[in-house]
Order: sequence, then C-alpha cells, then structure tokens
Amino acid sequence: MAEPPRKTSRTEIDAFIRKATTTPKPGAGGRLIFAMDATASREPTWDHACQIQGQMFEATADLGGLEIQLCYYRGYGEFQATAWLASSRDLLGRMGAVRCLGGHTQIEKVLRHTLKETTARKVDALVFVGDCMEEDADQLCHVAGALGLRGVPTFVFHEGFEPLAERTFRQIARLSRGAYCRFDSSSAQELRDLLSAVAVYASGGRRALEDLNRRGSLVLRRLTDQLDRK
Repeated sequence: MAEPPRKTSRTEIDAFIRKATTTPKPGAGGRLIFAMDATASREPTWDHACQIQGQMFEATADLGGLEIQLCYYRGYGEFQATAWLASSRDLLGRMGAVRCLGGHTQIEKVLRHTLKETTARKVDALVFVGDCMEEDADQLCHVAGALGLRGVPTFVFHEGFEPLAERTFRQIARLSRGAYCRFDSSSAQELRDLLSAVAVYASGGRRALEDLNRRGSLVLRRLTDQLDRK
C-alpha cells in the first residue's frame, strides 16, 4: 500500500522562499503571469485565490508597480489570457467573472503562452496554481526547460496531494529554475506570504523584501534571516 502524501514541511517552505530570492529581477517594476486551473475541482477555492491574488498588488504598490497577466483554463479546451493589468481592481474584476467548468488540464498551453509573451517582452516569472495534471509529463518538462533557458522561472503552487501532479510540478519548477510548494486550506497565510515574496522580489529585489519584512511577516522574516546568512 502506498504511503499517504505528506504535507509540505517547514524546510520545504524555507527552500521555496530561498529560491524565490534568487530569481532574476528587473530594475523597476516587474511582469508576472499568474496562471490558474479553473476546472471543476478548483471551484471551492477560487474565490479565496482571488483575494490572495489582489494582495500581490498591494505588496508591490510602492516598488514601481507590478504588471500581472491572468491566465486560466477550463471546460473543453478553453484557455484565456487577459491583457497586462496594473491594478488589483482590474484583476479582481476579471477573476470574479470567471466560473469554474469541468475539463482536463491544459498546463502546456500555459507554458507555451508564457514563452510567446516573454519573446515579445520579457516576463520575469510565471506563477501557476493547480491541483492535478492530465497531460504528457515529458512534453511539459520540455517546455519548462525552454522557459528556464529564457530566464522565466515557474513558481508552482500545488493545491492538495495528488502524487502524479506533484512529481510533474516539481520537475517543471526545477527545469525552469523556479520552485515548488504544496498548500492546502490550512496554509492560506503562508501561501499569501509566499506569493507576496515572489511578487516583491520580482519588483524590487532584496531591499524590497527587507522593507516588507519590517511589516511583521514571519515567513518573510525567515527569508531575510536566510539572506543574511549567505
């Protein structure tokens, strides 16, 4: 009998944060694609994800801004990408209009879309939130490797414990020079802090993280401590 999947450990979360701080960053502002699985299995957590996403903008408001493009897939082959957005109100309005529909995953479309976008104008990071994977893992890893060569790390937030998805998501993160972290309903605060860490570092680098740390986030305090030990 297979062992039950374990929750993400404190060590893994620390490793994720440490990886986020080594992501290449622009001089001012940042461009980040936020991609979400909007199939039926994600419906219970979609509204909560909308709230967390809006807080990414708040965390980077004083750093020269953060442009975010929302991407999602759902239903029978539907894939959507918004224009580049620079306010939480616009983004939350777009997300609030989305309703989850049953269908298979389309992660390859997310990765290939990101490649196309960064060819037109540099994308600093891809954040993907999903719970399962129903595609060819080798093909996904191939495209993830292309993202890594283009300097676009993928930060994968895995909701739940599906083992096949975990294996593939970890490889996508590694090949793109990003990071992987699992979350569930009990780790909402850490997810919010981790997303903010990625956004803040993409926009303003280490100094911005240190400023954010002074506002009292325990996760970001651990991040700054790790930077000080380097």
